[in-house]
Amino acid sequence: MNYRHAYHAGNFADCFKHALLVALLDSFARKAAPYFVLDTHAGAGRYDLDAEEARRTAEADTGIRRLLQHPSPSLRRYLGLVEQLGLYPGSPALIGAVLRGNDRLACCELHPEDAATLRRHFRRDPRVEVHERSGWEALGALLPPREKRGLVFIDPPFEDRNEFFTLADGLRRAHGRFSHGIFAAWYPIKQMAAVRSFHGSLVSSGIRDVLAVELYLRETTNPDRLNGCGLAVINPPYQFEDQAHLIANAVLDGVGDNEIGAGTAVIRLADE
Repeated sequence: MNYRHAYHAGNFADCFKHALLVALLDSFARKAAPYFVLDTHAGAGRYDLDAEEARRTAEADTGIRRLLQHPSPSLRRYLGLVEQLGLYPGSPALIGAVLRGNDRLACCELHPEDAATLRRHFRRDPRVEVHERSGWEALGALLPPREKRGLVFIDPPFEDRNEFFTLADGLRRAHGRFSHGIFAAWYPIKQMAAVRSFHGSLVSSGIRDVLAVELYLRETTNPDRLNGCGLAVINPPYQFEDQAHLIANAVLDGVGDNEIGAGTAVIRLADE
């Protein structure tokens, strides 16, 4: 409840996960059938990068602002949406921008002020529901959707020391209810021991067809710094693995400072 994303909006982690999110969303457009998206930790929806909160950390200066100054062809779709929507669009705004007429979005946000802001943003959009509730609880309450296909986007704040366990357990439970859905879950990389344990939990869960897309700004040795981040993807769509390589490398090329240990990886944790 203490976490406010306004301080971190548009940073390198946002660019990484949101560019991959847009690629996942675009895969649904290949078929006419409607789809459902559940955004479990939705935030406020849009963020003013010139506001006091964002300027206090200035994380967007080494994130989205760098990417917009030197746009990569691999990020054209994502950066185009950022410029089109104005301010910095969080995941709900990006999802809302690509939904078609019969598609549907459910946003969950536990912080009362952010939930109210999100409601105002979508007040005239009948395709979108905003729930002031725990996203972890929503994985049981809102799945499976009435649509036969969909995406569950999980982007926790990682304030709790047990968040990796909570994330792995949430994915296991949600997959049990919606096994053919696509799941995308963001996680921080500070030291690799916690990440390897999380990967191991996904492997031991028995879930099939799992990728981990990761970006490292530097060596993963300092537990007090966000040295990188990853996105675990269950049931990735056709050709997403190749897309993920291109997107992760394009983000790193744009925001990285060529530090020792910088790089990207797309890891197959479980086969189809």
